[in-house]
Amino acid sequence: MIINKKVKKILLAVTILILFSTLVALQSCRVHKPSFKGTDLQKRNSLQGSGFSQKKLDDLSNYLKEKSATTGMVVLYDGQVVYEYGNVEEISYLASCRKSVLAMLYGKYIEDGTIDLSQSIGDLGIDEDDGLLPSEKEATVNDIITARSGVFHIPANGGYDEKNVLERGSVKHGEYFLYNNWDFNVAGYIIEQATGRSVYEEIEQQLAIPLGMQDWNIKNQSRKVNKSKSRYSAYHMYFSTRDMAKIGQLMLNKGRWNGKQLISEKWIDKITSVVTSVEIVNKRYGKNKQSEVQLSYGYMWWLIENLFNLPDMEGAYTADGWGGQYITVIPKRKLVIAHKTKLSTLTLWGLKPGGVDGWQYWEIVKRLLS
Repeated sequence: MIINKKVKKILLAVTILILFSTLVALQSCRVHKPSFKGTDLQKRNSLQGSGFSQKKLDDLSNYLKEKSATTGMVVLYDGQVVYEYGNVEEISYLASCRKSVLAMLYGKYIEDGTIDLSQSIGDLGIDEDDGLLPSEKEATVNDIITARSGVFHIPANGGYDEKNVLERGSVKHGEYFLYNNWDFNVAGYIIEQATGRSVYEEIEQQLAIPLGMQDWNIKNQSRKVNKSKSRYSAYHMYFSTRDMAKIGQLMLNKGRWNGKQLISEKWIDKITSVVTSVEIVNKRYGKNKQSEVQLSYGYMWWLIENLFNLPDMEGAYTADGWGGQYITVIPKRKLVIAHKTKLSTLTLWGLKPGGVDGWQYWEIVKRLLS
């Protein structure tokens, strides 16, 4: 039988995809067991006073089962579990929620002077193999962690706002908001350079151990390296839904946990304050003032300006990861929502739709709160 070149190419592509999917599947079976026991989240004995009814929560479960790709969801009210759905112990990809976690890690080193927000990346020796422009090296650490560096260099990983990338050297640092993974990857490098420890070691010491995470093992973490694009790797993170909920509760507690101030209240307030207005965010993503979900941007956290005109959203904010990974904090309701999906290999390659998109997640939140 004669097989033409086009068919051969298709068969080769399919074979490679199958092999890659198999390797990923095998890797997912090798999730390392927790490195320490951790502590259970306390479950609320009664829904009375929480603002929820059992019928409402049962209706939400039915919606998630029938209409959503949600694999894990935990809702905390006043620090206690009022709702769980799916496998909340499963370790999976956190996507861009990693950036919000990184913002938390900075607090300790800003407070003790190890990291100076006003220092330029040029002074820190940050450069690329193909060279950064002199104007790009003027970007400060503060610019980097607010996505305003003005460095339009390609990052090691995808999933950034390619549509709004400008010509290199066309804007001054601090002036232009761009959700570029180059900034976020450099932000991880700055922590590692300043401390002599990896981002993952910082998570373990600053968050996993003191919060008593139940599913943490540093061996489950893996960074994305592509030096042909950039020197600075993406520090991908893998968490369980219930451990994500603890991160959200620490934020809600203004950095305090079991009587100890793990992160300063001042820093929590800073990273959840508006740096890039809702008007600018709308402009970047083609929204308008009539959009039912209105977000601004702080220090690697998204701030909720409006959500379906629901009351009590003042001061609410969220970590947002592609495919349905979220840690949402609603202080006026004393609520934390941790939401996860487990993305397939085909979805991660962009070959198959999957996960939960932003609009469906906010619909889930609306059903929970309305």
